[in-house]
Amino acid sequence: MSIFVAIILGIVEGLTEFIPVSSTGHMILTAKLLGFNDQSPEMKTFEIIIQLGAILAIAIVYRERILNLLGITKTKPLFKNQVPSQRLNLVHIILGCLPGLVIAFIFRHQIKDLFSAGTVIGALVVGGLFMIFAEWFGNNKARVTAKEIDHLTYRQALLIGFYQCISILWPGFSRSGSTIAGGMLSGASYRASADFSFLIAIPMMCAASGYELLESYKYITGGALGYFILGFIVAFVVAYIVVVAFLNLLQKIKLRHFAYYRFVLAALFWIFIMN
Repeated sequence: MSIFVAIILGIVEGLTEFIPVSSTGHMILTAKLLGFNDQSPEMKTFEIIIQLGAILAIAIVYRERILNLLGITKTKPLFKNQVPSQRLNLVHIILGCLPGLVIAFIFRHQIKDLFSAGTVIGALVVGGLFMIFAEWFGNNKARVTAKEIDHLTYRQALLIGFYQCISILWPGFSRSGSTIAGGMLSGASYRASADFSFLIAIPMMCAASGYELLESYKYITGGALGYFILGFIVAFVVAYIVVVAFLNLLQKIKLRHFAYYRFVLAALFWIFIMN
């Protein structure tokens, strides 16, 4: 580990964690290009720490919504005659997270065995095709029943939760890619799908990172602490900027654009990792 590596990995994590391009694929490729072992216990611990930085960024972006979900603050209805039960609430979040948490717990030992460079390449390509199909399907306005996140039904939240399971069982598929595309296939708009994807990322990633940290905390030693803090800060800043920019440019940056990028990344993966 060095200051340079800590900064680069923090940037990569912040850039890729919440947009549908596969942060896993980028971290592997970055490690290969920088010439270090990304499978070492110390490096895995570092990745957990910088993920926490990215989680903090998304929590700050959606802080008002989170406070509202927890009942700490109240907001006015977004549409006429809306009753509190129609607004997004904790039940939606639980339904969106529950399938993934159950799958992750049941297959927690097998998931690591599913990981390989070939698996990631396949996930990048298939995930990209899945996103193109979801955008094509979602362009039919008659199918969109939830234009805003507060229009999501419990059924749609649960369906998105099941789509999220694909990324858990298939490393490199992209959690945000599966949930945003899954949301569009479930009748939610691009914006509603993205907002819900980011919100359920907070408990999902906290649970995953917390579980892994229970086994890896011993690698956060005094000598490496500075690098961990630096990576955390860089990932936080970059992730915050990326999420805000993504939400502001949602109408211009379509899901298929990320799919095309994934195909290019898969080709680079083949060149640098498989050969």
